[in-house]
Amino acid sequence: MKNLPASNARKVIRALEKAGFVFIRQKGSHKIFCKKHRLVVVPFHNKDLKKPTLKAIVEQSGMTEDEFIKLLR
Repeated sequence: MKNLPASNARKVIRALEKAGFVFIRQKGSHKIFCKKHRLVVVPFHNKDLKKPTLKAIVEQSGMTEDEFIKLLR
């Protein structure tokens, strides 16, 4: 397993959309995406997301870290 690279919310959202997630709503600065019955919440701020936040997004999406890293490229 590789370390997750530093990423901002825009890159993470692009990766989720490549994986088939669809934007469904926004509450404040948090965008919520859905694929089948999985919900993923992405905080949309003007800075890089912290590693624990990225790990939580990967876990919510049901992907492995390696799969997610491939989608970030």
